[in-house]
Amino acid sequence: MTWQQIYDPFGNMIISTALAAIPVVVMLACLGFFHIKAHIAAGLGLLAALAVAVFAYGMPAEMAGRAALFGGFTGLLPIGWIVLNIIFLQQLAEQNGSFKVLQDSLSGITEDRRIQLLLIAFCFGAFFEGAAGFGTPVAVTAGILIGLGFSPLAASGLSLIANTAPVAFGALGTPVITLAKVHGYDLMEVTAMIGRQLPFFSLLVPFWLIWAFAGRKAMMEIWPAILVTGVSFAIPQYLVSNFIGPELVDIIAAIVSMASLVLFLRVWQPKNVWRSPSLRGKDVSAHEAKPPAAIVVHSREALVRAWMPWVILSVFVFIWGLPSVKTALNGVFAPSFPMGGLHNLIEKMPPVVTAPTKEGAVYVLNLLSATGTGILLSAIVSALFMKYNPIEIVRTFVRTLWMVRYSLMTIVLMLALGTLTRYSGTDTTLGLAFANTGVFYPFFGTLMGWIGVAMTGSDTASNVLFGGMQKVAADQLGLAPNLMGAANSSGGVMGKMIDAQSIVVASTATRWFNHEGDILRYVFFHSIALASLVGLYVTMQAYVWPFTLMVVR
Repeated sequence: MTWQQIYDPFGNMIISTALAAIPVVVMLACLGFFHIKAHIAAGLGLLAALAVAVFAYGMPAEMAGRAALFGGFTGLLPIGWIVLNIIFLQQLAEQNGSFKVLQDSLSGITEDRRIQLLLIAFCFGAFFEGAAGFGTPVAVTAGILIGLGFSPLAASGLSLIANTAPVAFGALGTPVITLAKVHGYDLMEVTAMIGRQLPFFSLLVPFWLIWAFAGRKAMMEIWPAILVTGVSFAIPQYLVSNFIGPELVDIIAAIVSMASLVLFLRVWQPKNVWRSPSLRGKDVSAHEAKPPAAIVVHSREALVRAWMPWVILSVFVFIWGLPSVKTALNGVFAPSFPMGGLHNLIEKMPPVVTAPTKEGAVYVLNLLSATGTGILLSAIVSALFMKYNPIEIVRTFVRTLWMVRYSLMTIVLMLALGTLTRYSGTDTTLGLAFANTGVFYPFFGTLMGWIGVAMTGSDTASNVLFGGMQKVAADQLGLAPNLMGAANSSGGVMGKMIDAQSIVVASTATRWFNHEGDILRYVFFHSIALASLVGLYVTMQAYVWPFTLMVVR
């Protein structure tokens, strides 16, 4: 029996939108205001979503349960698998003492926490976003920052803020490629359009990041380094996206930015060294203009041992991200399982699509090609390089699994919630509410992408969800479809820092368990402020000369 989605079940968009928002409001309120543990908050949000889907939207109860189950499987693989294995690698490095050497080597480049943040959270994170995406950059950078002594909130929140501008081209361009493939955009044209929106924010985000960490005055003390970081990322991002394609945008931009900053630091260092590892230095009075502390010098062999796990990780993640490698591994083992009672039994309806379209629900057990498997292998190779014996490796893995058990449960429940909202059509109701804003649509259409990522945890999923609607609305309003398709992705990246999945990844990487609400409250302002700025920028591209000259039609 086929069930057709209904986007306004009460014939009143205000009521329907309010009901559609209930699951998200429940989960965010539990996390942000009532300080309820994340896995319980996610469970309550899922129960609310089931109630709304079945009793308000008329979705068959069994179908709703299967949609939630399908999302739960997706939470385990690939997302939970990435989190588990990156924490496993981090544990190995900590037990071995490599993290201390890594910290000392970074201090050799600069002792200034602000510049360490630029190198790790922005540049290094962008590389991992480009190579793997799907939570990998936040897990890696937050883990490194906490190992360097950053406070848990600083390591978590700032890693999330930094992981914004690269997201649209993450995982070798997957969000853009998916947008073009699913909804019929020209790949190069929509890639170029995103490449004319995000470079401005690639320049802005490093300034924003340091301001959020240390304040305006401390930000201005290192503005030359921030400018070098942002410009050396933004220019390659524009050039590669406009003249080459989406696959290597982040990787090339990240490498150029990191190299430029390191070279710049050879001829420039800040006069005042910020040594506080906490936001605004609140709990450490270490921001003083004083001579740097003595730097511990390690042997070349010790430095190689300290950096090798992360070099190995980078190589494995990059290789596992290559389409040819994924295809080959999937050819070896990637059984697919259509979800009975759900697959092709739900139809999306106009105006989201031009004609009724069946929603597939096939779970692919692509364990070999999953990014988490590449990370696991890199951890095992690194462990052998660090002279762990097999028994120690297994024991560390089991300890890690026990450590992240609640985080994995939270990810499963949150993905169940996000998947259920997709199949029940409640997320589309929220999108249609934005679509009915007329001349203000460029602004609110951008926020549609933001809410899509905030709900699904993925720019790719948001593009699948709302990319077609953006195209239809743009045609109706006389706007360039490529502008709004790109805006969905560009606005969506700012929702990445508040999606529940990313917050759980950050709290797990920093081992700051049960503080997801603190992280959410900290990043929420930054997320909505940056998303609004993207919306204003897109609005200027739609209506204001000379910004209109950037639009690819």
